[in-house]
Amino acid sequence: MATRLAPVTETSQTLAAPATSISGGASGGERPRLLVLDGHSMAFRAFFALPAESFVNAAGQHTNAVHGFTSMLINLVRDQKPTHIAVAFDVSDETTHRKAEYSEYKGGRNATPPEFAGQIGYIKRVMDALGIRTMELPGHEADDILATLAAQGSAAGYEVLLVSGDRDTFQLVNDNVFVLYPRKGVSDIPRMDAAAIEEKYFVPPARYPDLAALVGESADNLPGVPGVGPKTAAKWITQYDGLEGVLAHASEIKGKAGESLRDNMESVQRNRRLNRLLTDLELPVALDELADPRPERAAVESLFDELEFKALRTRVYDIFDTEGPEGVEDAFHVPPHTVAADDGALVAALEALAAGAGEAPVAVAVRTDGGSPRPAAESIALATAESAVVVPVEAGVPAPLRAWLADASVPKAMAEFKEAAKALRGLGAEVAGLMDDVSISGYLAEPDRRSYALADLAQHHLGIELAAGGPQTGQLALDLAGAEAAAAALAREAAVVRALHDTLAPQLEQFGATALLREMELPLSRVLLDMEWAGITVDEKQIDGLLDELGATSEQAAAAAYEAIGHEVNLGSPKQLQTVLFEELELPKTKKIKTGYTTDAASLKELLDRTGHPFLEALMAHRESSKLRQMVETLKRAVTKDGRIHTTYAQTIAATGRLSSNNPNLQNIPIRSEEGRRVRDVFVAGEGYESLLSADYSQIEMRIMAHLSGDEGLIEAYRAGEDLHRFVGSRIFHVEPADVTSEMRSKVKAMSYGLAYGLSSFGLSKQLEISVDEARTLMKDYFDRFGAVRDYLRGVVEQARQDGYTQTIFGRRRYLPDLTSPNRAHRELAERIALNSPIQGSAADIIKRAMIGVEGQLRERGIGSRLLLQIHDELVVEVAPGEEATVREIVEAEMGGAAELSVPLDVQIGVGRTWNEAGH
Repeated sequence: MATRLAPVTETSQTLAAPATSISGGASGGERPRLLVLDGHSMAFRAFFALPAESFVNAAGQHTNAVHGFTSMLINLVRDQKPTHIAVAFDVSDETTHRKAEYSEYKGGRNATPPEFAGQIGYIKRVMDALGIRTMELPGHEADDILATLAAQGSAAGYEVLLVSGDRDTFQLVNDNVFVLYPRKGVSDIPRMDAAAIEEKYFVPPARYPDLAALVGESADNLPGVPGVGPKTAAKWITQYDGLEGVLAHASEIKGKAGESLRDNMESVQRNRRLNRLLTDLELPVALDELADPRPERAAVESLFDELEFKALRTRVYDIFDTEGPEGVEDAFHVPPHTVAADDGALVAALEALAAGAGEAPVAVAVRTDGGSPRPAAESIALATAESAVVVPVEAGVPAPLRAWLADASVPKAMAEFKEAAKALRGLGAEVAGLMDDVSISGYLAEPDRRSYALADLAQHHLGIELAAGGPQTGQLALDLAGAEAAAAALAREAAVVRALHDTLAPQLEQFGATALLREMELPLSRVLLDMEWAGITVDEKQIDGLLDELGATSEQAAAAAYEAIGHEVNLGSPKQLQTVLFEELELPKTKKIKTGYTTDAASLKELLDRTGHPFLEALMAHRESSKLRQMVETLKRAVTKDGRIHTTYAQTIAATGRLSSNNPNLQNIPIRSEEGRRVRDVFVAGEGYESLLSADYSQIEMRIMAHLSGDEGLIEAYRAGEDLHRFVGSRIFHVEPADVTSEMRSKVKAMSYGLAYGLSSFGLSKQLEISVDEARTLMKDYFDRFGAVRDYLRGVVEQARQDGYTQTIFGRRRYLPDLTSPNRAHRELAERIALNSPIQGSAADIIKRAMIGVEGQLRERGIGSRLLLQIHDELVVEVAPGEEATVREIVEAEMGGAAELSVPLDVQIGVGRTWNEAGH
């Protein structure tokens, strides 16, 4: 149960750390704090901060804006501790006084996403359940309600905090009123006082609307004075004592800016009238009616059940100090912990843990310094249901703990095992006996969630705030109280890991995913740990030379672009490119977007194909070389002192099961282009190793398609070792395989892969640059010849619609609630995902099994070669001297035998000094 704090007093008021809480209002010398939210503004920010596809209830209602808004509100109450709260909304179906004066006011905004529909209504219902008053006034915007409440609160001696993404609210800031203006999403919302506003916009808050009138506000469709930016506007306002003075002295302002001002004076005056917020509205609620809101438990339970919000309700009860449902307070138990000061105490604690654990795993939590690519461990906590021990390890892992960690007979549960294991390995300790990584278990249970960090899992599955126990990262505090708090926090983390294991293990059993965890994902984590630890060597001289070449190429392309139009231009500025392309050169317009016409790569390539203009050719060359140079610069920055790059592999990013590479992303290097090959040439065999071996699967996704569909024609082609695309082409185009031209083969290849991703005849026509009719005929002929493929593709979607999920050959599930959505766009997207997830997911599972097999054989045979990289369907091995034949044999056997399909898995292998030379 949360402790209710007293309201803030005058002496404790600070900008950085206000220390009040929801309470019964102000009395005596206590100063109330009023928190007012702009409902629509923050709801839209919440909507775009969370993926709509990940927040859908059983009725098909998207809830991401509701979830984000509610979570943001809870955080604001926790951090700002207001005594009074209100939420103001716009009235969307009424004409405001601003719209009445200027019909283009807020015109040109993008259409509201269909996923947003209904969410404002739910937000209002949530506020009602929480006891928070909401307001809206016909003919007025939420900003005017905020302004009126700010004026009332300030006059009554309140501290007023306005939460809004609308800069017009800056005009309200004074000694009593502050704006919490979101910087990123709804989690980063700094407080703006008068000094912050003046520092950013060069004028005090009261004169911000003067500046906005001159500069304009694109969000409100209020055009400013052309060529006048904030600095110029601020200089005029300061020089002439406000906007009225600027307009009165407009004739004295020289240059193009002055002329532009004189030409647009009416617009400026109109802007100023429209951006003035009203502070004297008659509101339906008095200030004292906004005090101390309290959630109504039955309403919260019913509504949050409907929205399918699990963890939020507990946060609500905690932050508003309201009694939750029976048992919520006691739902999570943190066992008592000790801090092992010496080996004797540690041995006793380990014996107590063993006695209390039984067959259940002991939870292990490791606090690190957060370093990359090799973090350093600072302390370790071990926990069972009955007790916990915390061990500081900055000076090294004590021998009894090192032996306990390495004991494979002791089952252990952890979170984000790889990072923790790297931190321990740096201290000479290894972890064996891993029974669960709750981050991976959470991913297998719900593969479409955004985060599987321990804090997020704790909130989602257990309904608790992990941060409640104390600091989460960084060094232990030097004072005793700080050290104790840090130890308690780490013990709490270990207890959370244990509770998550207890929660998730039955779910995995129910979903049939326990074998995936134990036999695939956990063994793979160990393989990835070794790969990340090893890294891959980079030839730094070669990388420097490549950077110089790419820089020169980029400069040459830029010079050619300037020559083609007769002047220089910022080739990275979409606005300037629009001017050059569509005004100066008068080229055909591309797709219309909010800021004009798109200059994205695909559109410009299409425009180049149509026009062949030399400026476009040079621009595209400049973009390509600049993009590649940025990639190479990223690689250079990632080289560590050992001369190697240590990428990090994530197992919980892609819902299909594919691994992701980051810091840096080595999967992003182009495979077949000449530029990509040059980048791969900088990766070399390290000192003491002879070569790099690269092995990948040939057409693995099409082989899986043949297996899953059972199509006899495709199976026959693969078993006979034929060129699949030539074989398919011969049957579609009714020619002998030898007579299939390269153009025919390209069309078949594009279509074969496209079908697995739900490619339409229109999409195929765009990809192959043929007519829609020709594409439709091509697809019909394909399905006429390979009817089992057609039947499989139809059946997999219908089966997924019945089951609610798809699954791979090995049982990895992908849940797709949108398959029954009434929204056509959502439903069709889910259908496309249902088509490719079993194929792409099975390919991911197969390469994972191959990695486990290869690494296991390398270790079992005791040879020095080691697995370094996985790039989609490719593995890269660093080969020790004299071991090439053995490594080749191992790789061919383990990759080829990673799955029993109705068609053979074809493995292609190459060896060379560099990664590029090993290509094939």
